Amino acid sequence: MKIDIHSHILPKEWPDLEKRYGYGGWVQLDHHCKGQARMMKDGKVFRVIQENCWDPEVRIKEMDLSGVTVQVLSTVPVMFSYWAKPQDTLDLSQILNNDLAATVKKYPKRFIGLGTLPLQAPDLAVKEMHRCVNELGFPGVQIGSHVNEWDLNAPELYDFYAAAEQLNCCLFVHPWDMQLDGRMSKYWFPWLIGMPAETTMAICSMIMGGIFEKFPKLKVCFAHGGGAFPYTVGRISHGFNVRPDLCAVDNKVDPRKYLGSFYTDSLVHDSGALRLLTSVIGEDKVILGTDYPFPLGELEPGKLIDSMEDFDHKLKDKLKAGNALEFLGLSRKQFE
Repeated sequence: MKIDIHSHILPKEWPDLEKRYGYGGWVQLDHHCKGQARMMKDGKVFRVIQENCWDPEVRIKEMDLSGVTVQVLSTVPVMFSYWAKPQDTLDLSQILNNDLAATVKKYPKRFIGLGTLPLQAPDLAVKEMHRCVNELGFPGVQIGSHVNEWDLNAPELYDFYAAAEQLNCCLFVHPWDMQLDGRMSKYWFPWLIGMPAETTMAICSMIMGGIFEKFPKLKVCFAHGGGAFPYTVGRISHGFNVRPDLCAVDNKVDPRKYLGSFYTDSLVHDSGALRLLTSVIGEDKVILGTDYPFPLGELEPGKLIDSMEDFDHKLKDKLKAGNALEFLGLSRKQFE
């Protein structure tokens, strides 16, 4: 069994958001030719996507070819729209969540949904999270690595974390809103360097901000192998201990103590990195994630895990399915 915790989906179409809300900055789909669409933002092409990004039947064919049993579906992070008026982001979140729920309902043995929320307004986010879990049947939600000027340690988010803990709602943290200009404007740096940095900052913000201390039952998984964190945790811990005046201001507990408290996906593209990741984060805490259907993802799902000669069958099964089920609070029988 293979369960992919990290895959993105969009509706085939949605309303003209600039007309609906009265201002720009929104993403629209331009179906310019058969099997392809342009994601347009204020008249400029953000990304060209293929039909596997919106058509569940095309996805299922590709899943069957690559041996993926279940995809955990979440929106494309550019759709988070935390910058917008909260009521408008709530409306868009509901459009996306309802479409996602319809897809999961049609193919319940192949897809699991993670909702999206207007996190810039935590009170609205909590209400929509309740709806996602209690009405739409999602086991979790996807959130960004920061919310405008708030990092994930922001006190404004405490009520959201408390509600997620109470609902047993998992959080999948995805990097987004990276710096795109200046020195980052070349060589695809926002995706190659910016995304791992965003993820590292999200982990450190939650650790040093005391989020795991305040909300110990919170279930969190960070995308892209935890960014640079697994490789730099020694430096982070050392810095915490030599400069507590700077690092231990909100939480007195060494960051190392939280290893084993959260999950990451497996998307590291390198056998040495995957070996380090499972050693540092924990064999029970790493989950197959591919970033399907985008080119920076693992194009042959699970190939890296399967290639690890020093990983036994039991460990490979944990990474490919068992850990995902544990994180999501679901059973294997649901998908067999």
